Amino acid sequence: MNRIYLDYAATTPCDKRVALAMAPYFTDKFGNPSSIHGFGQETRGAVEKAREQVARLINAKPKEIVFTSGGTEADNHALLGVAYANEKKGDHLVVSAVEHHAVLECAEFLKKRGLRVTTVPVDKYGLVDPVDVAKAIEEKTILVSVMQANNEIGTIQPIAEIAKAVKAKGAYFHTDAVQTAGHLPIDVEKLGIDLLSASAHKLYGPKGVGCLYIRKGTRLTSFLHGGAQEGGKRGSTENVPGIVGFGAAAELAGGEMETENQRVARLRDKLKEGLLAKIPESQLNGHPTDRLPNNLNITIKYVEGESMLLSLDMEGIAASTGSACSSGSLEPSHVLLAIGLPHELAHGSVRFSLGKYTTEAEIDRVLAVFPPIVERLRQMSPLYNCKE
Repeated sequence: MNRIYLDYAATTPCDKRVALAMAPYFTDKFGNPSSIHGFGQETRGAVEKAREQVARLINAKPKEIVFTSGGTEADNHALLGVAYANEKKGDHLVVSAVEHHAVLECAEFLKKRGLRVTTVPVDKYGLVDPVDVAKAIEEKTILVSVMQANNEIGTIQPIAEIAKAVKAKGAYFHTDAVQTAGHLPIDVEKLGIDLLSASAHKLYGPKGVGCLYIRKGTRLTSFLHGGAQEGGKRGSTENVPGIVGFGAAAELAGGEMETENQRVARLRDKLKEGLLAKIPESQLNGHPTDRLPNNLNITIKYVEGESMLLSLDMEGIAASTGSACSSGSLEPSHVLLAIGLPHELAHGSVRFSLGKYTTEAEIDRVLAVFPPIVERLRQMSPLYNCKE
């Protein structure tokens, strides 16, 4: 059985070219980049080259890139760092209802420690209204965090308009770009972003490395305290192989993005149109056009999402019900609830996310296999059999 992977939003395989670039830094080029001898300076040069590659991907200055252990740390650093560094200025944060748990749980952590948090709602497509953001900002607001595109339903937010509203009120603006860095064009200058989180393993790089873009002049405290690494923003010896891989992946993504997006979007649309046509009482979640080119999230009535995933897995097809970080939870997706789906429909949703190795033949197989799976599961469903 040929296995089919359609869960690229959860993680991507490391590009062989990226792995090749990383390989020497596990063995021959092993120096500590903080050491002043030749071994250390060799790896220091590699880290700084990667910093330039990542910065170029989002049109930032290399010194504004701080490498982290991934997107979660970057999100936490943005919220905690700004909150602690600006205690005298304010005590209020604004987040959207569809943020990743790395933002929402961090905001909840700060709330328990005395900060106030306002959650801005979204419409039925998962879109945040910049007017609602502006209304939520107070005199004591220090940070607004709205993700660039949602990891579950793929909706792309009007980041430039939101950032403009935030800057007009004098607060910092952070965006979680874990799903978009390397997949959508990003220009932090044109978009007006102060802080941006990204992760290597979402763009065919290694796991365990990410970055936080910090606009020059942004006030935030260090995240890890120890040495003076990362410009004093994050103590700890740098993960040199991972950082090198992140840089290589960023450079490849920048060059291949436009062509790859067109190819993947065509396959995504073929899958969407085929499934919605073949499966009665199914619907698309997220914005119909302003969405990630590789994301398809659909709700199928009368069937439970986990059952569909297990049945697909038995056919060698990997998909998900939403965020990989929530896969062990029995609660329905907070994103689907935020766009207005009732619990029973939120439980019956599946996310297919495509990538650079997805083929037309794989899409054809899903279109052949998945509708019969749904029909079989519906025949066993008391909800389906009791419908009027």
